[in-house]
Amino acid sequence: MLEGPRCGAKTRTGGCCRAPAVKGKARCRMHGGAAGSGAPVGNRNALKNGLYTRAAIEARRALRALLREARQTLEQIP
Repeated sequence: MLEGPRCGAKTRTGGCCRAPAVKGKARCRMHGGAAGSGAPVGNRNALKNGLYTRAAIEARRALRALLREARQTLEQIP
């Protein structure tokens, strides 16, 4: 176990991970050597929903523009 290949992943401190690599791979189980590890196909990690979708952002911008226009109209009334 001590003489086996080590994971080649870089750690936050800049050194190499010292965990043993998965058999037949260059990385340990925590850095991509395990089956099924890594990002899902199609990058579903970047999927946005709720407040940050393009439609929601555009709706908020339209509402702010409408409110701004209403305030300006009310200021013009004597």
